Amino acid sequence: MELSLHRLRMLRELHRRGTVTAAAAALHYTASAVSQQLAQLERDVGAKLFERLGRRVQLTELGRLLTEHAEEILGSVERATHALEEAQEPLTVKLTAGVWASVASGLLPSALTTLAGEHPGIQVRTRELAPEDTADAVRDGTLDLSFVLDYSDAPTRWDPGLERVMIAVERLHAAVPIGSVPSGAAALADLAEHPWILASPKSHFGKAVRVACARHGFEPKINHEVEEQFTAMAMVASGLGVTLVSDLGLTLRPPGIDVVPLTTPLLRTVSIAYRTKASRRPALNLVIEAVRGAAAELGLAV
Repeated sequence: MELSLHRLRMLRELHRRGTVTAAAAALHYTASAVSQQLAQLERDVGAKLFERLGRRVQLTELGRLLTEHAEEILGSVERATHALEEAQEPLTVKLTAGVWASVASGLLPSALTTLAGEHPGIQVRTRELAPEDTADAVRDGTLDLSFVLDYSDAPTRWDPGLERVMIAVERLHAAVPIGSVPSGAAALADLAEHPWILASPKSHFGKAVRVACARHGFEPKINHEVEEQFTAMAMVASGLGVTLVSDLGLTLRPPGIDVVPLTTPLLRTVSIAYRTKASRRPALNLVIEAVRGAAAELGLAV
């Protein structure tokens, strides 16, 4: 019997997700491709590994047994890869990082330039995801590391299989049409009567801002629901409402808006998440230090 690592990863993801569609989405394949590979895995093993229950797939006893061994096998492959990295001098490693727009524009250019100068063998490729999705992609092995957020008004639950290192602390500021807030600073409640431009409550950012507004005694009147800070600021510049924007988000600031500090600070932390078993990877630690340096240059260091 010859077992394919590729198919074992699919089996592991199916066990985690419960449906072929969800497993395919996590692995960036089509559902039909995953189904075909899992069917081939059954043929390779010569036994039934799955049972369909409506839209979900349940592993048989043999399927669960193989999944347990798949975790061990794939973990051993990852550890072997890390050991080979450590043995090379200089380091020659490719890492994939999960990012979003303000991190990609505000932190990465300086960090990756520094890294390329000091450790040219380390290549960091990026994949833009919603901040809510990056930690899951690290846990699943799709990414080697990712940037993650935590808000003072809406802390997130943390996966015990991941570790995180704090990189930066950002303040949130009010972004308003020019001249619409006359004072040099504003309480959040001062914005209660303005129309708002805000991310959906499904996002960490949208949820955190709504919680903060409720704590200050009002529910924002949201006229426009958009996810990207740059898009929200562009709409503010057109006079369509107000929003909140982070320090890193200000690197994308368009003309035509005022940025007003809040009298009661709203904070969020930016961290790098990685799998616990990857904590000793030299390349990972060098990337973290480069990003920390970039945050320090911006005055955002922890």
